Amino acid sequence: FTLSLLLAFSSATAAFAAIPQKIRIGTDPTYAPFESKNAQGELVGFDIDLAKELCKRINTQCTFVENPLDALIPSLKAKKIDAIMSSLSITEKRQQEIAFTDKLYAADSRLVVAKNSDIQPTVASLKGKRVGVLQGTTQETFGNEHWAPKGIEIVSYQGR
Repeated sequence: FTLSLLLAFSSATAAFAAIPQKIRIGTDPTYAPFESKNAQGELVGFDIDLAKELCKRINTQCTFVENPLDALIPSLKAKKIDAIMSSLSITEKRQQEIAFTDKLYAADSRLVVAKNSDIQPTVASLKGKRVGVLQGTTQETFGNEHWAPKGIEIVSYQGR
């Protein structure tokens, strides 16, 4: 009886302990309006607000850990952070490394050029040009796989 009561108590305690008291959330604050810093250097944006609300609802203390986008998954795998809350596209390769929630929103990619430019988002228009992308993004992967072999120089920039 004592052993079964102890096991029952342990199981009940384990169920309540499933939510940690502290969670470290990795984010790359270079992607407004989802995550960025305001003039005071504070993290702001949709993903930041959502993370704060989730932490409030599960009554857990959450801290944000800033990382470049391409360091988020390695940081999670190395247990330097407990979760990622950053605009991170779901790809097959990333799904092989980490678990994702359901998709929260669509953040489509755009090619941005000077207002008076005649450059179009076509291979013919971009051939011989340099296209800047954020390091570690799906845009970098796309550019390197589809545009670089066709004479478009892909230049990767770190987000900081």
